[in-house]
Amino acid sequence: MKEIRNYLNKEFNAFELTFNSAVESKVSLLDKIMRYIVKSKGKQLRPMFVLLSAQLCGDVTEMTYRAASLIELLHTATLVHDDVVDDADRRRGFFSINALWKNKIAVLVGDYLLSKGLLLSLSNKDFHILEIISNAVKEMSEGELLQVEKARKLDITEDIYFEIIRGKTASLISAACGAGAYSGCLNDEKTALMQQFGEKVGLAFQIKDDLFDYGKADVGKPTGNDIKEKKMTLPIIYTLNHCDKSTKNKIIHIFQHAEKQKHEINYIIQTVTEIGGIRYAEDKMNTIIDEAYLILDKFPDIEAKKYMKKLVEYTIQRKY
Repeated sequence: MKEIRNYLNKEFNAFELTFNSAVESKVSLLDKIMRYIVKSKGKQLRPMFVLLSAQLCGDVTEMTYRAASLIELLHTATLVHDDVVDDADRRRGFFSINALWKNKIAVLVGDYLLSKGLLLSLSNKDFHILEIISNAVKEMSEGELLQVEKARKLDITEDIYFEIIRGKTASLISAACGAGAYSGCLNDEKTALMQQFGEKVGLAFQIKDDLFDYGKADVGKPTGNDIKEKKMTLPIIYTLNHCDKSTKNKIIHIFQHAEKQKHEINYIIQTVTEIGGIRYAEDKMNTIIDEAYLILDKFPDIEAKKYMKKLVEYTIQRKY
């Protein structure tokens, strides 16, 4: 990651200037919260996808920096809202906005971030960028709501799982790559290719994130959290399709409980591991990344391509 940031150092500094300027407010409370958000920023992977996609397809432009800022504003807004929905009090090792300023303010802050991103694009007439990212917002909402709907019935198939993560996670990385590509070359064909590439990477990214639920390392969220929240991820879906009837009934019975005991969660994690659910998910993730690389191979072998591959490798090898 450090190597990628060093390569993008000049472009990333310009992006951060655009982003920081976009979140400024004359309301003292908002300005204080915005400064806190900037201070507690995460890895900012999505802006990196924007910048590298622009380089792959042409040049980094002012539109590129605005696209990267819009992506990061949208992503940050969704995280603020997610923390309210999940009643989470921490994010990236910092207190969440809702923990410090309560839910009402957190919801309004998320709305503010989204509106600032939209205005950034509209005021500069970046209409196609706005269209790409607005479609991602729609798909993210649909993906999250589909997951909630299916969690109630516990009837998620592998196809539905991929439909969910294509919306809730892959759509934004796809939009980041597409917006970056378009900002760099204004070419619809290259933009569409980069969107396809980004979707593949986003699918693999979410599978990796789901796999953290079955590990023991400190990954920024409690192990077994998806199980507690009745989220049927790929390892558990595979396990339910390949275990005997009594094991399946036991797992479903545990899932249906509102409160799950630690030994019950450990039983599910152990069963998923033994039956091969983790190995299956890892294999699926690697297959999807291979498909992403086939798309990337359609672009010239320039330095940006090398660093894009490094960024993809990071998304599936990261420890948290």
